[in-house]
Amino acid sequence: YVLVTPNETRRKQLQQIAKKELDDLEQWKERHRPGPITLVPQRLGGNESEAQVRQNQQMILMQSKYQKKHKREEYIKAKKAAEEAEILKKKAIQREKAERLEVKKRQEEMQRREMFLEHQKYKTNELLNRLDVGLPKSDSCQIANPGPESIAWKRSHAYKQALREDENRRREEMKQEQQRKAELMEFKQKQEEEARTRAHQNEQRSCLHSLFIFYCTLRVNNAFLDRLQNKIQPDNINQPGYTG
Repeated sequence: YVLVTPNETRRKQLQQIAKKELDDLEQWKERHRPGPITLVPQRLGGNESEAQVRQNQQMILMQSKYQKKHKREEYIKAKKAAEEAEILKKKAIQREKAERLEVKKRQEEMQRREMFLEHQKYKTNELLNRLDVGLPKSDSCQIANPGPESIAWKRSHAYKQALREDENRRREEMKQEQQRKAELMEFKQKQEEEARTRAHQNEQRSCLHSLFIFYCTLRVNNAFLDRLQNKIQPDNINQPGYTG
């Protein structure tokens, strides 16, 4: 290893510089030391006595308790109302789905019935056309002795007339049924609208009732606090610490 001898002169210079800086710091602290604090004596506190302040604190505490209770009740009521509204909404959606499904089923049933009637009509006409082959085409030909062909033609004509009347009757019944369904749907919609209106009115009445109860409670509390203050205030006036 190599041993380097220290420079004594450089060390002394550094020590002197450090000592001078420390002395300057101490002198600066001594010059900038804060002096004594002098305050003008004054009276602290308000114009109310300690008993009145305690009373005001108690009143504020009681009012805060009632307010918290009222807020909690209002929150519970609002939560229940929201849950009931959500349930009613879901029920209405399910009811509408069921009604649409029922209408769809009825329409499909009517379509199948119409297709069956059309097919039956087509087959009946085809059969009657087969029976009409070989029969006289006009009524100008007078037949003295009607044969079996004229009787068959009359029967086929009467049968066609009965089919047309039956078809017209069925169409009229279908129209009446559609009209009854439309009236029933309109009646249901009116009932639902009236139920929603009644629910809204009941909700408004409950809100007004809650506000009325809160107002009455507040008036009773204020009257009680006024009486309490009137009882305590004369005693406070006779106390020596009361300043007016």
